Order: sequence, then C-alpha cells, then structure tokens
Amino acid sequence: MKTLEQDLSAWAKERFSAAFPDANLDEVPLDVVPTAEERFGDYQCNAAMGLARALKRAPRQIAETVAATQDPHPAIAGMEIAGPGFLNLTLSNKWLAGRLQALEEDSRLGVPAEGDGRTVVLDYSGPNVAKQMHVGHIRSTLIGNALDRLHRFMGFRVLSDNHIGDWGTQFGLLIQGYRHLLDDAAFDADPVEELERIYVESQQRSEQDPDWLEQARRELVKLQKGDEESLRIWRRFMEASRTENEKIYQRLGVSFDLQRGESFYNDRLPALVERLVRQGIAEESEGALVVNLEEEGLGVCIVRKRDGGFNYATTDLATIESRIEEFQPDEIVYVTDERQQLHFRQVFAVARRLGIRVGLVHIWFGPMRSAEGTFSTRKGNVIKLHRLLDEAERRALAMVQEASPQMPADQQKEVARALGIGALKYADLCQNPQSGVNFTWQKALALDGNSAPYLQYAYARIASVQDKYRERFPDGDLAAHPIVLGEPAERRLALRLLRFPDAVSRACRQNKPSILADYLFDLAQVYSSFYQNVPFLQAEEGCRESRVRICGVTARVLRQGLDLIGIETPSRI
Repeated sequence: MKTLEQDLSAWAKERFSAAFPDANLDEVPLDVVPTAEERFGDYQCNAAMGLARALKRAPRQIAETVAATQDPHPAIAGMEIAGPGFLNLTLSNKWLAGRLQALEEDSRLGVPAEGDGRTVVLDYSGPNVAKQMHVGHIRSTLIGNALDRLHRFMGFRVLSDNHIGDWGTQFGLLIQGYRHLLDDAAFDADPVEELERIYVESQQRSEQDPDWLEQARRELVKLQKGDEESLRIWRRFMEASRTENEKIYQRLGVSFDLQRGESFYNDRLPALVERLVRQGIAEESEGALVVNLEEEGLGVCIVRKRDGGFNYATTDLATIESRIEEFQPDEIVYVTDERQQLHFRQVFAVARRLGIRVGLVHIWFGPMRSAEGTFSTRKGNVIKLHRLLDEAERRALAMVQEASPQMPADQQKEVARALGIGALKYADLCQNPQSGVNFTWQKALALDGNSAPYLQYAYARIASVQDKYRERFPDGDLAAHPIVLGEPAERRLALRLLRFPDAVSRACRQNKPSILADYLFDLAQVYSSFYQNVPFLQAEEGCRESRVRICGVTARVLRQGLDLIGIETPSRI
C-alpha cells in the first residue's frame, strides 16, 4: 500500500509523462505535497515551475497541458491551476472515506515497509564506564531510540549498538584509585558513584604527585597487557556500570541489540594501522601516524599517537570494518552531540579511502538547556539522569493527584510515570535534532500546548468516548456502518489521519523524529476541533457510529505514533 503522497505523486508523474512524452523529466521532482492552506485544496504539485526552462514554456501553460490530459486519479474531485502554474488538487469525500476505512483495517495503519531487505546499524547513547549517566546523555539516547523504533517499524533490520567507552588512559587512574582509595561500604551502597569519587580524587592526586601519576601509568600498561588481576578489577567496573545504566534504560523504555565497548575492537587496531600505512593512506608526522585530509578541508586525522597508542578515530574505523564483516549493513548511523562533527567527517573520509562504500551518517544534535541556561546543581555539577527522571515523575504525580484525586494511588503513580517520562522525551524529540532544546518544566508538562501530556490527554479523551459508546449502546455494531465524511471537521480529520504514513516515512528517511512529533501535535489539534464541533453520542444512528470509528482510528494513530518516539499512552489521566 503506497502512502497518499506516493500514490498521488506517481499519478502526477504519469500525467506529466503523458503530456510531454519526448521530454526528460528525471531532473525535476514531480511530487505532490499537502497544500499550506486549505483554501488552495488538499494537495498541490509545483513541478510546472521547475520544468519551464527544460520545456521552454511558461509554467502555467505546462500546468494547463497536464490538466487537460486524460486518466484522472479516482481520488481527485477537482483540479485547479493557480498563480503561475500551481496544480491544486481537491480529493473526493467518498474516496477519502474509503481510504480511511482501508487504513483502519490495516495493522500497520498504511505505513509501507520501505526498509524491507535493508540493514541499518544504529550507534547511540554510549555512556562511559564508571560514570553515572547524566543529562548530557539524554539526547543521544532519546533521539537514537526514536530512530531505532522508526526504522524497525519501516521494515529495516536494525542492529542497535550501545558503543560504551570502556577503554583508555582513564582506567590507569581508576585502577590506581580503586586499589588505594576505595571505600568498600560506599561501593556496596552505590558502586558507580563511588567509582566516580575515586576517579576524581585519583586524577587530582596525579596532578600534584608525580609518583601517583607514574603508578597510574603502570596500572594502565598492566591492563593493556592483559594482567589477570587488572582485568578482574576492570570487569568489576564494567558490571557495576552496566547494572546502573540498565536501571536508566528500563525507565526510559530503551533496549539494545548490542552493548559492545571500545575494548571489543582492540585486537583489530594494529592490523588496521598497518594497512593504512601499506596503502599509502597514513604517513608519519612528528612521530605520530596521520591521514592528511587537508585537501578536503578536514585537517589531519591521527590514527596512532607518538607513544604508540591508538585513539578514537582508529577505534571507530575498526568498528566500522567489524560491523560490515558481521552484519553487512546498508547504512551505519551515529547519534552524538554537535562537538563530534569534525571527528566523524574525518573518520568517514578515511573510511572512503579504505574503499568502504557503506552509507555512513552522523546525526548530531545541539545541547539541552534549562531556563537558567544550563542543567546543573548549585555546585555546578551536571545533573544525574536518574535525578532528572525522578523530578519528572514527582511533578507529574502532583499534576495527576490534582486532576484525578479519586484515582487509586498505585494507578496515579503509574500514570505519573508515563506522563513525566513522556514529557521529558517529547520536549527533546519535538525539536529538530540539530537545534538546541530550551527546557522548562512548565512547557514540558503543559496540558494545553505542544507537549506529551497534551497528546496523551487527547488519546485518553478518545478512550473515554469509546467507553461511553459501549455503555450507552452495548449492542452497537460499528462495523455495520460505513465511515461518512459529511462535516468539514470530519473531512479535515480524515485528511490528517491519511497523512500518518507519509509522516512516519519522512521522519525515518530524514532521521528526524521531530517530523512525526509535529504531525501528532497537528493531528491532536484537528481532533480537538472535531471533538468540540460535532456531536458524537447524540448523533443519529449511522452518523454516530461513523464518528466513533473515526475516533478509533485517531486513537490508534496517536498511540502508534507516540510509541514510535517511545511515549506511552495511558487510557486515563
């Protein structure tokens, strides 16, 4: 099943080809898109403007020629030429109603499996070992997980990989601190917090005590050489960090297919660097091995340091090769903050010189800030992520207790969890990833604005309508009555619902969950107008069932759409 835009665009291409059979139309998009304003119809094709030079005709003349060709699309009730050559299309109410019924009957709500047969590796979140996850990790985790869900729903084979920072010079300092500074009781109570403490203290000592620094370096060498005791301590760090991180991921509804750290690829690094040298890609510079990317405006990429150690670029190149060998992906997507743009441009450029042709994509994002400008405590420390989630649930619980005091306490907490976590997620995901997020609790938890609670409340309100229908008409048979679009509000809502497949497809293709979030907010607004302007249970039989069916489709679309960005939909708030 094609999406509505795909269906209309395919028809438009056929019409243009029939009107100008000898012309090369491949260089101009012949897409049909929704109109910006309803007064211009439902959909619009602007291709005539792009074809004017190639066809050596005025755009309006081109549009008139196309409009005059035969083979009208069954969906189109009217076609008008506006302005210099816009083709404005108005769709048939009867056709829209039939299409909406087909969408209602489809378990995928009309979303095509465009990714069928293709594999994508998604690299996101990526916290460091022995450090608590903080607010700086939230955008990579949420954007990455939304893209993960979108790609799976679109039919892609997805390998989600939590590429953990579990190797490097910091582990010498950490092991040295563990041996000499560890408080066993504190470690038993909160292992990762204690590891953070001893790492900070060990680092401070290394700056003041050369002997301490030298001992830390020796600890690192022992670890890198595979000393069993050092590896035992390192594994303890790994287990403690994974256990702590999993608590956060469970609260966020996030899971991974793989959780491989940088250490997983260590054995590949020497051979990779040797090949870079042998193929003339890397060269020596001041004792280090580098790839000169000056001609591409990317400076130099260090692949082996002067001391013989490897860096992040080397590890990322080895990771790419490993993923290609194991999974044969069509694309590898990285979700990180904006500060890593140069790093990934360099890595991708070196990968191309190695002959790697797999699609490599970096989705970067701006920072999340509070109303005061930063997410920090009074001491200036970054807020730990579990505390931010606690605060979200606490604020949401107060809201639920005020709105539904009669609701059982355990249900209030469950609804508050869905609202609070959903509010945090949506505040991030409704923004273009490359924009910063100016976060406020007031906006995130609002019931009357562009927020998760507003969308969740819209879903709950529909659930209430369905419950009331079943109470008042226990023998009612919705399927016995067709969907009919007799009122403008019904028609407007039907059009929005039929645009769901295109919104999902576009969000996935462009790697922008914000496209789907924008669609859902618009849908909820249109539904609100529908709810306020037409009677439901008081309508006559047939009309009543049609409207309840439209409500049901709206609920399914809201629920599916919110699930694709990781947000739950309680049936009562």
